[in-house]
Amino acid sequence: MSGTFTVINPATAQPIREIARAGADEVDAAIAAAVVAQRGWASSAPLTRADALRRFARVVEEHVEELAQLEVLNSGHPIGSARWEASHVAQVLNFYAGAPERLSGQQIPVAGGLDVTFHEPYGVVGIIVPWNFPMTIASWGFAPALAAGNAVVLKPAELTPLTAIRLGELALEAGLPEGLFSVVTGSGSVVGQRFVSHPDVRKVVFTGSTEVGVSVAAGCAQALKPVTLELGGKSANIVFEDADLERAASAAPGAVFDNAGQDCCARSRILVQRSVYDRFLELLEPAVRGFAVGDPTLEGTQMGPLISASHRSTVAGFVDGANVAFRGSAPDGDGFWFAPTVVLAERGDRIAREEVFGPVVAVLPFDDEADAVALANDTIYGLAGSIWTENLGRAVRVSRAVKSGVLSVNSHSSVRYWTPFGGMKASGLGRELGPDAAEHFTETKNVFFATDD
Repeated sequence: MSGTFTVINPATAQPIREIARAGADEVDAAIAAAVVAQRGWASSAPLTRADALRRFARVVEEHVEELAQLEVLNSGHPIGSARWEASHVAQVLNFYAGAPERLSGQQIPVAGGLDVTFHEPYGVVGIIVPWNFPMTIASWGFAPALAAGNAVVLKPAELTPLTAIRLGELALEAGLPEGLFSVVTGSGSVVGQRFVSHPDVRKVVFTGSTEVGVSVAAGCAQALKPVTLELGGKSANIVFEDADLERAASAAPGAVFDNAGQDCCARSRILVQRSVYDRFLELLEPAVRGFAVGDPTLEGTQMGPLISASHRSTVAGFVDGANVAFRGSAPDGDGFWFAPTVVLAERGDRIAREEVFGPVVAVLPFDDEADAVALANDTIYGLAGSIWTENLGRAVRVSRAVKSGVLSVNSHSSVRYWTPFGGMKASGLGRELGPDAAEHFTETKNVFFATDD
């Protein structure tokens, strides 16, 4: 091991525990164990793998409260959100427990024989998880990867490793083979880089910043190693003049301030048709001021702290010199607190173009439908977004024209485990979740059997 690192409670700024920092040797040992475990796992009957994943799901269900409390402690997530996240992990496992028996190939008509396809697992998959949603995002990778017959080595973020470590223990308690699903804690420059460079890791899944994602993709390209990337976002919340303004305004804070804005899907730009711009702001202000920020252990809390002191400084830097319209409230004292903030922005402003990853939203006016689409697309990102209108034709036109992977009309939903999720442009490559996710962890093999003499 290469020493330890300290995990901090972001709500109190106090240390929680010391975590081992893996070196390259420990990473290689985990990968070697995964290679061995994967061979047996892939050769087992589909029903065997399905039953094992269902057992894993049941064990997670039995430990939802424990996992939720760990996430509150380590990540500062409100307890209600953390319980949902832990339950979501079990639901994702249950959903993909149905995949091993449904990864069917094809029989393709050919002359002179029989042609069939097989979905072959890659082998070992390296999954690199961010600190903003440690449990849920991990499950989006490991559940379908395991279902497809792969082994998984998971690297959690250094800031938030506690739930990942516990999930690794629960996998063993559920009876998954030793080495099949392992968690390695440490720095991205060591553990993550070894996933990229190690020849036995045959696919890498990375969620994080676009800058690091580009580096991961470039490294994997050297070995023609496939990647799935879920990266940054600057998603637009588009409000047309015919929208239900009261609903749109009351929903807007949750769309951007959930998880303290530390969400790549955060609707961090609110684009409002000029004719209703002033009225929308009037409705938005009480909704923002009423957004409950505080102790994440309390049931009524809607938003907790930012993850670290350095990240709070980064977020504050976006607000310095900005035209702040109004703010919500946040606790004083210890912890990495930041009040929800609404900024009136111009189109060229940094805060209107770059990802803040904090509880700050930029509000901009637009003139008509074409202007709304142009403004929504005026970013390198293309992950999520919302469209508020009572006009069905407009909803269809705008949803087709906005370059984002996940859109909602008259709502802010981004993630359902049974529907695809992922971004366009600088927001990523590939898709997670949905009915086809397990297949994305396989390679198609085509086999021709000659029948003619």
